[in-house]
Amino acid sequence: MAAGYAPHPYIGGRTAVLRALAAWRMRWPGAPRVIVLTGNPGSGRSRLVTGFLMMCDPGYRKQLPLDDLDPATVPPDLPAPAVPSPAGRTAAQLLWMISDHFGLDAGRGDDIFTELAAREEPVTLVVPDVDRAGPVRAADEPARVVRDVLKPLAATETVQLLAEVPRELAAELAGALPSGQAQIIDLDAAEWADPKGLVLHAETALTPEAGAPDLPFTTDPSARRALAEALAARADGNRLTVQLAVQSLLLQPEGFDPADASLLPGTVGEALDLHARRLGADPQTLRLMLAPLALAEGEGLPVQLWGTLASAVAGRDMSQDLTDGMLLAAPFVQPVEPSRDGDGNGDGGEDGNRGGVPSSAADGGGAGAGAGAASGAGSDRTLLRLTHPGVAEEIRSGLPDVRDAQTRIAMALLEAVPQQDWSRADPYVRDHLAAHTLDAGLLPQLLTDPGLFAHADPVTMRTAIEAVPPEQLGAPARTYLRTAPLLTRSAAPAELRAAFLESAFVEDGLVAYAEALHTLGFRLPWRTLWSVPLVGVRAVTTGTLPPANESAGSAVDAGGNPDGTSAEAGGNPGGTAAEAGGNPDGTSAEAAGGPGATPTTPSTSSGPSGSSGPSGSSGSGAPAPVSGTAAPRPVAAFLVPEGTPGSRTLPGQDGDAPGAGGRALLVHDLLRPGYLDADPAQVQLTSAQAQEAAPFGLSRGADYLRVWARASEEVVAALVSDTPFTGADLSPDGVLVVATARGVTARQILAAAPAPAPTVPAQRTGTADSAPSDGLEGDHS
Repeated sequence: MAAGYAPHPYIGGRTAVLRALAAWRMRWPGAPRVIVLTGNPGSGRSRLVTGFLMMCDPGYRKQLPLDDLDPATVPPDLPAPAVPSPAGRTAAQLLWMISDHFGLDAGRGDDIFTELAAREEPVTLVVPDVDRAGPVRAADEPARVVRDVLKPLAATETVQLLAEVPRELAAELAGALPSGQAQIIDLDAAEWADPKGLVLHAETALTPEAGAPDLPFTTDPSARRALAEALAARADGNRLTVQLAVQSLLLQPEGFDPADASLLPGTVGEALDLHARRLGADPQTLRLMLAPLALAEGEGLPVQLWGTLASAVAGRDMSQDLTDGMLLAAPFVQPVEPSRDGDGNGDGGEDGNRGGVPSSAADGGGAGAGAGAASGAGSDRTLLRLTHPGVAEEIRSGLPDVRDAQTRIAMALLEAVPQQDWSRADPYVRDHLAAHTLDAGLLPQLLTDPGLFAHADPVTMRTAIEAVPPEQLGAPARTYLRTAPLLTRSAAPAELRAAFLESAFVEDGLVAYAEALHTLGFRLPWRTLWSVPLVGVRAVTTGTLPPANESAGSAVDAGGNPDGTSAEAGGNPGGTAAEAGGNPDGTSAEAAGGPGATPTTPSTSSGPSGSSGPSGSSGSGAPAPVSGTAAPRPVAAFLVPEGTPGSRTLPGQDGDAPGAGGRALLVHDLLRPGYLDADPAQVQLTSAQAQEAAPFGLSRGADYLRVWARASEEVVAALVSDTPFTGADLSPDGVLVVATARGVTARQILAAAPAPAPTVPAQRTGTADSAPSDGLEGDHS
C-alpha cells in the first residue's frame, strides 16, 4: 500500500490493482477499455471486485473514508456501473439480464450487441464470479459465458468491461481484442502480488476486535504481527489459505505453537489436513465428510441429505463421524439461506466467512435420510455449503474417482424419493439429480421418467441435457429438449409444464409417456387426442359430418411436405367447411366449449414409442373403425395448399374451376387419429347459436391461446407456443384444435363446465385478443 495512506477498509491492500481499476473507470488516457481480472482460487478476486464496487456506488462511497485513501485508487463519483451476476445463471440468462438492465428492445441475442454498439454514450459493465456461472457445474457454463457473452461485449466499442474470470479463460477473452484495448490482471503474478496486504489481512483477523479470543498471539501486538507474517509467507500469497489457517487455530488453539512452521499450511489442502490432525482426526475422514458439499449443486445441500450422501461417497455409515465431527467441519462449512429469486447466488463473498454447522446435520446419516423432506418451496429447509469454492475444488481434486462418487450420490438421491413420487421429493433431489447424473456419465439413462421431466427445474434440466452429445439422447429426452425453451420462457409451474410435455409427447409419437403424465396426480387442463405433422396449414375449423358420410369415410394417406403461407380462416357458423375454407378473413377465432365431458379413447399401447394413427398422426387412442351410427361425426377440417396429398380442392369464390386460390381441405376425425375421405361440402360448421350458448370461449394472440368459462370469464386452460399459431378452433364438445408451422394438434379440454346460470348467462366483453396473457409469455431465458 502507498506510504501515508490508509488501506481500503474491506480489501486491506491491492493498491496497484486499485490504481489500474480506477484509471479504467475514469477512462484515463492509455487505460484499457477491457480489464480481465484473474488468479488462483482463493486469491481474493471476488473480494477485490466487491471492494472496488463499494467506491463506485454513489451511496456506499459516502460511508468510506475516501479522503484517507490513496487518491489514485479512488474512482470518480459517477453513476454506478451495471453489475450483472452470472452466478447460477446460464449465458443466455445473463445476456437477457443485461438487455433488461439497459432497456434494450432486442428480439434476438445478437441484437443486444448491435443495440449497445449504436448507443451514443458508452456503458460500463462489471461481471464478477464468472467461475460460478451456470446451474450445472459439469456443463462448463463459464466457458459459454466467455464465448457467447463476454467476448461479444468486449468487441463492442461502446462497452467498458471489467470481468472476473478463471485463469484458463482469461487469455481467450483478452486475446480476441486488438493490442492496447484489453489488459489481464493476474493477482498471483509478481506485478500485482500484495504480500504486505496479505500480512495485514492475517493480522486483522487475529485481533480481538475482529472476534478472536484472548490468546498470547492475539493480544500481544508483536506476537500477532510475527504470526501474521509467518502465515502470509507460508501461504505464498493465497488469502484463502491464510483465512482457513486463522479460523482453524482460533477455533482450536490448544496445542498450537506459533513458532512451529510445520503447523502453518502452505495450501488449502494442507489447511484441511493440518486442522484434522490438530483435532486428532483422520484427514481423510474430514474430506469424506465434506465431499457431498464439494459436489453439491445450486445454492447448497439440504442438511437432511448431508449424512446420506456422505455415507454413499464413503461406502460406509458416516452418521457417527458427522455427529462427532461438527467441530472438525466447522471452519469449512456455513449455512446459507436460499435466495428469493432462486438464481443460485447465495450470500457471502469469495472469501466466505466463519461457518458454523447446525447440529441437525448429524441426524441425516442413516439410509434414506431426506426421504421425508417436505416438498414445495422448502422455506424451512437449512442448506449448507462450503465456505469458499476453493475448498470445494480442493476436495473434488482429492477424490480418487469423481465419476464414481457422483454415481453413488445419484443412487442415494434416487432412493431418497418417497415411493418414487417426484411431487414428494426434496426440491434439491428433483432439481439437481440431473446435474449429478451428468457428472457421473449416467444422465441419458435417467431421461425416461416423465414425472421427473415435469417436476424438475426446467433451466437446470435443460442445461444438463444440452451438455449430453445428441446421439446419446433417447426420444423422450429429445422431446424434452425441443419443449424446454417453452418451459423456461413461460416460467410455467409443474402442472402446466406437465401439460406442455403431454402434448409434445403426443406430437412426437410417444403416447405412452403422455398417458403416464395423466396418472401422476396432475390436474392437467387437457388431454391431447392426436397430432399430425403437416406443413402449410392455413386455418382449421371444427364441425360434423352427417350420418350418411359415416359409411363412406376411410383413412387416407395425407403425408407430404407442402409449403403454404400463414393465414387464418374465419368460420361461417352454420355453413359448410368448404364455404369457410374458401373465404379466409384473418380474424381471431372464438368458438364454443362443450360441457367438459372427456371422450372415451381406446387404451394405448405400452412402450416408449406409443402408438400412431394410420396416416402419420399420433394420439392418445387408436382410430376407431368407421361405423354406421346415426349421430353426426365430429371432425376437424384443415385449409391446406392445393396438392396436399389426401386433400380435396376447394372451388373458386364464385364456383369457378379450382386453381385460382390454390386452396384445398383435409378432413380429420376430431376425437381420434385418422384422416377421412369426405367431401368438404358435407362438413357442417357449428351454428352461431351453439357457439353463443356454449359454456367456454376461445381467445388468442400471436403465440398464446386461452380457453375461458363464459359465465365467470375464468381461464380454464392456457396454451403458449414457440411458433405462431396459424389457426385455432374450439368445438362444442370442448376439443381445441390448433395449427402451427409444425402441424395440427387436438386437445380435449378437461375442465368441468360451469353449471348453467338461472338468469341470462354472462357474456364476455371487449376484444378477446387484446386481453393480457397473464405473464405466460415470460421473459427470455
